[in-house]
Amino acid sequence: CRPPRGASSRSPGRAQLGEPVTARRPAARLGRLSARPPAWALHRTGTSGGGGGGGNRSLLPARYPPATGGNEDVQIGVLFASKAMLQLLVNPLSGTLIDRVGYELPLLAGLAVMFLSTLTFAFAANYATLFAARSLQGLGSAFADTAGIALIADRYSEEPARSRALGTALACISFGSLAAPPFGGVLYQFAGKRVPFLVLAAVCLLDGLLLLAVEPPCGAGARANMPVGTPIHRLMVDPYIAVVAGALTTCNIPLAFLEPTIANWMTESMGASEWEVGLTWLPAFFPHVLGVYVTVRLAAAYPHLQWFYGALGMAIIGASSCLVPACRNFGQVIIPLCGICFGIALVDTALLPTLAFLVDVRHVSVYGSVYAIADISYSVAYALGPIVAGQIVHTMGFAQLNLGMGLANVLYAPVLLFLKNVCQMKPSHSERNILLEEGPKGLYDTIKMEERKGVGKSLRPVGETEENGTDSYRRDLTGVSEEDSSDYEYS
Repeated sequence: CRPPRGASSRSPGRAQLGEPVTARRPAARLGRLSARPPAWALHRTGTSGGGGGGGNRSLLPARYPPATGGNEDVQIGVLFASKAMLQLLVNPLSGTLIDRVGYELPLLAGLAVMFLSTLTFAFAANYATLFAARSLQGLGSAFADTAGIALIADRYSEEPARSRALGTALACISFGSLAAPPFGGVLYQFAGKRVPFLVLAAVCLLDGLLLLAVEPPCGAGARANMPVGTPIHRLMVDPYIAVVAGALTTCNIPLAFLEPTIANWMTESMGASEWEVGLTWLPAFFPHVLGVYVTVRLAAAYPHLQWFYGALGMAIIGASSCLVPACRNFGQVIIPLCGICFGIALVDTALLPTLAFLVDVRHVSVYGSVYAIADISYSVAYALGPIVAGQIVHTMGFAQLNLGMGLANVLYAPVLLFLKNVCQMKPSHSERNILLEEGPKGLYDTIKMEERKGVGKSLRPVGETEENGTDSYRRDLTGVSEEDSSDYEYS
């Protein structure tokens, strides 16, 4: 039953609908809402007296029936994990669709869905609406994230331009994520709970309009000339792609599991203030950008060591995770968090271009499905974080959680040795046959044909002297495999 007007149905410490928890829960990915304190913490602090506990505020509306602590914790954990869960389910479909219709249209559709979900958050009035809005975020991200990264990989097909472009995108994602908590907190404090969501909705709308102006979606006729991408189930069983996907999941587990647990640990173990908890992750933006810059420069100078940069990043993440429980004040905890973000920058910037290269040399150069696999890797970590992390801390302890995550990263780093010889691979025979035997059908095929012919551009026409033609032919095929040679003879 609802109480009479003017009477409060909230227990002390509860907040009104939409009151952000970002003041104490920094996010780590664009579009991810900040995480709530774990279940074990709310049993002690969620219903204690005093209304100033901003970190213990609930997203549940005032008229939502009061629930027991455990039930409410489950509801909030499921709410925050619903985005990654739906994203995990939709990504196989979105990757396949992107391969078939192109990159621009799914990107525009994803931005439209994110615009609607953000508006829904601004005007939500009950748990069901919040859950629907959060799930819509996962649907929009499954299309926008995958299509955006795949579009960059398609437009920048050569190194080091591809690594530089993908690194820039990763830096922008990091900036938006780490700047979101103070941004949302300040806007909420001075402008109200709806304003942060309305501002983000306007950003999505502006992004969509810029996409229409700069890269309008191609028509069906233009896409018909593009090659058919490799099915996602075949990419998933590729051992090289599987190794990269496992590395992306493992390196993001510390971030995904620390988000919902570190703020409460800081409050209890070191008595951290509200502003310290709110700014926990913000300084990590700068080493993240530094990691992107360093990896791009190293990849340009030593492209054959991409696997090593990823392995080094995982070792840094592992060591930094193990150091977190040893910190005793805010200044100390910033150091390992910066190390985690620096290591993630190394892994992401080194391995995301590697995925595109693997598709180029082992499959067909269409990137929707392979970056859907990358998004699935991220979603696995962030779907488990809000639900599993608090339970692990409750049963085993915060220190054991960090030691386990650190050990997992250190043990996985040597697995990247499997990628050591990737840079020596040659383009696949199947794609070469498609482009050389069938002849160009459109702009994409024509460009690919010219690239293939560039290797043998000095071949002499029939009728020239046999000696010159033979010498030229042999010179052009230097370093080309026997399989490539048969292709040129056939052409």
